[in-house]
Amino acid sequence: QVQLVESGGGLVQPGGSLRLSCVASGSRFSLNDISWYRQASGKQREFLAHITRGGSVSTAISVQGRFTISRDNAKNTVYLQMTKLKPEDTAVYSCGAVAIVNGQTKWYWGQGTQVTVSS
Repeated sequence: QVQLVESGGGLVQPGGSLRLSCVASGSRFSLNDISWYRQASGKQREFLAHITRGGSVSTAISVQGRFTISRDNAKNTVYLQMTKLKPEDTAVYSCGAVAIVNGQTKWYWGQGTQVTVSS
């Protein structure tokens, strides 16, 4: 099994920045593609950004220019740098990853971290 743990959320003022982290742990696994999503209260989950193991990136148009995904394979960690935050960015942010464990490819979710943008 693989566990994903997000951190870095919190309360930030409009225009501020936050960096979220998603750390993967477990035994005998290989972490492949990882994505960030968010879900605001009463809304559907929204895709934000995706990064392959090799570092290829895709970002949702809605957050392009403000959110940047990156990863450190040595640390099994993916980051989401968020800048110019707006109140509408308030949501629970989660990472999801494709990992190979004992030869099986599975999708894993983290528990999420709350981001609140408010003055």
